[in-house]
Amino acid sequence: MAKNQNKELGLAENKKAMAKSKDAKKKIKEQKPKRNKAKETVSELKKVTWPSFGTVVKNTGMVLAVVLIFGLVIFGIDSLLSWIIKMLMSI
Repeated sequence: MAKNQNKELGLAENKKAMAKSKDAKKKIKEQKPKRNKAKETVSELKKVTWPSFGTVVKNTGMVLAVVLIFGLVIFGIDSLLSWIIKMLMSI
């Protein structure tokens, strides 16, 4: 019987503690000044160092070249494997 009472008291204390922590969190949220997201975004964008047009064109060309090379390599491997499979199927 005493154990059940202790459990009930423990549960009640836990509920009170949780309610207090929720109230404390709510008060903290209410105390925070409301920030304007748009102003923050604009201020962060001012800090960004944007690449020059020449750098963008150069990097874009590099990406396209690498994609083209890998595409040709994959096409070659695919063609080779297809040819090998056709040769094996004709035997």
